[in-house]
Amino acid sequence: MENIFTNADVDPAALAGATIAVIGYGSQGRAHARNLRDSGHQVVVGARAGGEAERRAKADGFRTMSPGEAAKDAQLVALLTPDMSHRAVYEAEIAPNLSPGDALLVAHGFSVLYGEVAPRADVDVVLVAPKGPGDLVRREYEIGRGVPCLFAVHQDASGSARAKAMAYCAGIGGATAGAIETSFREETETDLFGEQAVLCGGASELVVAGFETLVAAGYKPEVAYFECLHELKLIVDLMYEGGFAKMLHFVSETAKYGDFVSGPRVIDGETRARMQDVLADIRSGAFARQWIEENRAGKPNYRAMYEADLAQPIEKVGARLRTHMAWLQTKPETKAA
Repeated sequence: MENIFTNADVDPAALAGATIAVIGYGSQGRAHARNLRDSGHQVVVGARAGGEAERRAKADGFRTMSPGEAAKDAQLVALLTPDMSHRAVYEAEIAPNLSPGDALLVAHGFSVLYGEVAPRADVDVVLVAPKGPGDLVRREYEIGRGVPCLFAVHQDASGSARAKAMAYCAGIGGATAGAIETSFREETETDLFGEQAVLCGGASELVVAGFETLVAAGYKPEVAYFECLHELKLIVDLMYEGGFAKMLHFVSETAKYGDFVSGPRVIDGETRARMQDVLADIRSGAFARQWIEENRAGKPNYRAMYEADLAQPIEKVGARLRTHMAWLQTKPETKAA
């Protein structure tokens, strides 16, 4: 079994006395900055003057400066802006201000793996990826626990890149929960595959297909919504908490039998072959090239597909039904990691 590293495996001297610049003060950036500070690290936030990120970071008590100034001031720069902004932010603000032996850290390997960010050979390049959204990373840290992290080294110029990554893991609470070493390629490719084949693409298409099948057969859209989307959370929560064993323990005998005999009819060899196609596009770089080109073109196809998703009948039915679910009305939005 792969080693799971804890705080006992971390060299606290790896980032001792170092200034950490957090560039990007969104869900992850804010959680990282606050956890690192509370762990005793010196943190500065790089943000555009007059922007929302600067206002929020100042309200949280951080010293703020431009991203370029923050990078110049720091020995480790955590680039936590959205992936597609990495190239511009890195080239304009970070690269000119990195000194030999400094470290660049990202929370997802996409921009480095696919060449959008190409750091000089004299800087460390590492990855620390908490397996949860920023609000969970902060909340678990505050109660003395943590969210598991993946960490990786892409480039070790100083000879201590791995130690720096592990110390950063510990600083945000990841080594308390357990840190697993990976590579930039493994983290990026598995993350993209999970999003596309299961978590976002696969799950949403399965929900829509089930809803449309029931409605086309004459069942009420409201009933179809409850059966194909609403109750999905109940099942996912059980699997999240205790795997298939807990889910099977709590669902009915009829549901179990239906799972066993019909699940493989829906997700069959053909589906698995298409998953292999998705993975092949990711591993070859075809998906990355397509997404990078789409961004550079202004995302016309992305916007069209986004609007089409929101225009589906299941969205209209769900919006109406959720107004009757009082427990959802005051629940804060949670962004994914």
